[in-house]
Amino acid sequence: MVREIRDSIEATFKNDPAARSTLEVLLCYPGVHAVVLHRVAHRLYGWRLFLFARLVSQFSRWWTGVEIHPGAQIGRRFFIDHGMGVVIGETTIIGDDVLLYQGVTLGGTGHDRGKRHPTLGNHVVVGSGAKVLGAITLGDWSKVGAGSVVVKDLPDHSTIVGVPGRIVAVKGVTVSDEEWEMLEHGHLPDPVEQAMTRMSKRISDLEEQHGIRRDQTSQSIRTIPGG
Repeated sequence: MVREIRDSIEATFKNDPAARSTLEVLLCYPGVHAVVLHRVAHRLYGWRLFLFARLVSQFSRWWTGVEIHPGAQIGRRFFIDHGMGVVIGETTIIGDDVLLYQGVTLGGTGHDRGKRHPTLGNHVVVGSGAKVLGAITLGDWSKVGAGSVVVKDLPDHSTIVGVPGRIVAVKGVTVSDEEWEMLEHGHLPDPVEQAMTRMSKRISDLEEQHGIRRDQTSQSIRTIPGG
């Protein structure tokens, strides 16, 4: 347990520039409290003390605003930034060095008894308010934009945004640990804007190919009877 608390403190300093001291992290970070309490609940769950495990998780939910089912498997240096409104389902599996922002849901899509929640690889970042639903897998170093809804697998080193989520970037160059940066929510690509840009360019190319000028097209439209 001591090592796990140290991991949580290390993850906090790595991901939150506002963290100033170890004491501040221990006393004032609900994400850290939620993770530590989950470690306790998960051990009770593993010992089949299900009621006590749920009582600990319910206390954590009341205390921190973060709801993590005791059955969820969470790796090392897991960090929840701010935390309020985060929900993590029973069969969720989370790798090492994963970062979740507030309002994230790692949920299920049905009433199956088996694996029904997501699996997150190592170094995954999930933005504020994002919903990752179903027994899908998010590959290592993948990123989910704020407010996105993800219902399909995500390859390693890729970024997904939108509702439903669309993959807008896939690995091309391996990113080392030193080069990796946190998800920049304000600089995510807009897949709708990209589609409109491609469509506009395609129309321009066709007009140029057929020798049609935009001003001629506009004049023809204006001279159509009833136009």
